Amino acid sequence: MASKSRWANDDEDAQLEAQRKREKEEKKRAKAEKARQLDGQKQAAAAAQQRKPQADDQDDDNTNRPPSKRRRLSPERETQTPDPTDTTSKPKLLRFEGGTFGKCRSVENYDKLNDIEEGAYGWVARAKERDTGKVVALKRLKIDPKDRSGLPVTGLREIQILKDCDHRNIVKLREVVVGDDTTKIENIFLVLEFLEHDLKSILESQPQPFLASEVKTLLLQLASGLSYLHAHYILHRDLKTSNLLLSNRGRLKIADFGMARYVGDPPPANLTALVVTLWYRAPELLLGAARYSSPVDLWSVGCIFGELLAGGEPLLQGTNEVDELTRIFALCGVPSDESWPGFRRLPNARSLRLPPKSAGGGGNTIRGRFPMLTAAGVDLLSGLLALDPDKRPSADEVLAHEYFRQDPRPKQEAMFPTYPSKAGQERRRRRETPLAPTRGRAVELGAVDFSGIFEGREKEEKGGGFSLRMV
Repeated sequence: MASKSRWANDDEDAQLEAQRKREKEEKKRAKAEKARQLDGQKQAAAAAQQRKPQADDQDDDNTNRPPSKRRRLSPERETQTPDPTDTTSKPKLLRFEGGTFGKCRSVENYDKLNDIEEGAYGWVARAKERDTGKVVALKRLKIDPKDRSGLPVTGLREIQILKDCDHRNIVKLREVVVGDDTTKIENIFLVLEFLEHDLKSILESQPQPFLASEVKTLLLQLASGLSYLHAHYILHRDLKTSNLLLSNRGRLKIADFGMARYVGDPPPANLTALVVTLWYRAPELLLGAARYSSPVDLWSVGCIFGELLAGGEPLLQGTNEVDELTRIFALCGVPSDESWPGFRRLPNARSLRLPPKSAGGGGNTIRGRFPMLTAAGVDLLSGLLALDPDKRPSADEVLAHEYFRQDPRPKQEAMFPTYPSKAGQERRRRRETPLAPTRGRAVELGAVDFSGIFEGREKEEKGGGFSLRMV
């Protein structure tokens, strides 16, 4: 019997040969399948090209028919784990889990505790969140349901500005909530952080005015918040003591941004002059300036500074625009081309009749109004109440003023006295003060004679006039 050659194929070689044949046949089948798919796609494209002229001829007949359903391009979600060895399946599109489009929560998540106050652009109540028990301030925007223009621009600006601001001296917006009946646009609420007091109510209730050190602390915090706003091109345009909130720990925050807006550098030329509550309104606004900037807020800071020094008595309590200008000129002096260059070009300045230079008087009386104020304090107050807007210091310059480095130094916030919270117990009752200007309101004034304001006389001629209107 002949022996088997050592070069003969064994069982292992036979298995390898059979595996190579199977792989070769699999490649042939895959290639043939791919060719069939390509042929099928070409035939489908050719058939579609042939049907296109026929579809074009039938367009007129199908104009009233609904459009055909769009073909789904995204694959269905996988229900099973794909096989990694499957090389014939097509690649799947990636899917990313996305959130909702920021749907507002319901106001029913909050329980109303008591009303706080009602202003020109909304009412504010104290409320408590049901889930956390946290006390917040709930502000409902004033929207006329008969107005078909939708959410007013003042409300949109307030929401946007509060959403963008993040500063220790500016009130925080937590969220925006809506009523259950979302068909009513007036059911929009701003959820704000709650502070126990506003500066106006404290000034009216405390028996003694703030100490000099406390006035400096409040003024520094106000200037700090205002510096942040101006650095981000935001004008508040309604600074007053009732819009300044104060916590029981001495923290002051600027609130009520119903009249605030973003401005550029330079500011736009079509701004309305009818902004800021009358007693805190700058003279350039009273004279109809349509282009203004941050100095209008600094004038309001000067009025607040004087009110703090006077123990809560507003500095310039005019009964109307004419009376307000009279009081401003009596305190800050009559404007001239030297003290306020170009003021004659303002729209409403053409109707003014000012006393001649030879008449005497008409100078700045701030020193006489506040005899206990230091020279640095008089310099700061006079600068803030300068008739010429270009001569008023910026918020950053106020923070660096010598007045705050003199004794007594600003008191620490933690050392501030505490007061009972009227906002947490009852509706605030305060004496009547002018409301903030509202949209569409106009004031018609005649030509005004200021030549005798320092003798306690004011004349008003009828006939020609000027108006302060919204722009």
